[in-house]
Amino acid sequence: MTGTTGPLDGLLVIDMAQFLSGPSAALRLLDLGARVIKVERPGIGDICRTLYLSDTVLDDASTLFHAINRGKQGIAIDFKTDAGREALLRLAEQADVVIQNFRPGVADRLGVGPAALRARNPRLVVGTISGYGEDGPWVDLPGQDLLAQALSGVMWLTGDADHGPVPVGLSVGDMLAGHILVEGILAALVRRGIGGGGTTVETSLLEALVDFQFEVLTTHLNDGGRAPRRAQQRNAHAYLSAPYGVYRTADGWMALAMTPLAKLAPLLETELPGDPFVDRDALKTRIADVVATRPTEAWMARLRAEDVWCAPVLDWPQLLATEAFRRLDMIQRGDGFATTRGPARIDGARPPGTARAPAIDQHGDAIRDEFALR
Repeated sequence: MTGTTGPLDGLLVIDMAQFLSGPSAALRLLDLGARVIKVERPGIGDICRTLYLSDTVLDDASTLFHAINRGKQGIAIDFKTDAGREALLRLAEQADVVIQNFRPGVADRLGVGPAALRARNPRLVVGTISGYGEDGPWVDLPGQDLLAQALSGVMWLTGDADHGPVPVGLSVGDMLAGHILVEGILAALVRRGIGGGGTTVETSLLEALVDFQFEVLTTHLNDGGRAPRRAQQRNAHAYLSAPYGVYRTADGWMALAMTPLAKLAPLLETELPGDPFVDRDALKTRIADVVATRPTEAWMARLRAEDVWCAPVLDWPQLLATEAFRRLDMIQRGDGFATTRGPARIDGARPPGTARAPAIDQHGDAIRDEFALR
């Protein structure tokens, strides 16, 4: 990236979405250089403003809201009214991308769905995210991350065998759906650039979570439908054998990845007899007993010297203090707000820092004048 100009400089994105999945997709486009205008309901705004992730707030809005809406411009439009709907359609006429995440059918009923938008702008790319697809028996269920995780099967891959279903400790379905939508939007823009027209790109939390599991789900589909079997001890991957897992050391935790037991045993100064998968739990128990006798750094020095795949388990303060993390330049600070930068580097540079999220209708008057929306 040269200076402050990203590869999507000049692209106009209208973010009509709420909460996490859709706005996170718009954020990725912003970090690549696009201009993003966030459309919110007058007075109320995006529900993410008040659906707090924690008790830390900025400008009466949650830190989560600022994290996924930083750098955007804000306008309030009540598109349930005739005047507001017409203003939104006129804005879409001049845009390149519109992002939505209403429940299926809602945007169409309001007259602002993909068909209505593309009727006014045939070159428009419309990206939509739902909970579980556009039709079917789950279509009206809440498209919420924890619920989607529960329905997707992903909870049965995490935790030890006797733990029951364990959710991923992040809004993983929302974030993955946002990334997948960005992939589709960029592909649609490329097609448009080589002579095609507009496109509607669709995905859902369920599709994102199923795709997230494609590696192990493929094994299941080709293994007679046998369910994955989580380890009783130190489970980290239902289909991988000992020693794969996370182990307590004398002063912390360490992760051990794929390593032949014949190579690992002498380094642990113990015997590890048996089949690495059939005897997985017994082997992991023995490994755990040995690993607990020495500090993490002692194990790192011994195992890494022999090219064993291992790593200490870091918490956030420990990660942020490392030189490796500092060199990535992933944190931006400014405008009384600290958050991460975009994860992609273009020509060796990260996207420039951006301001915190806009207040409701913060840029409304300027946008109405620029795009003749009054």
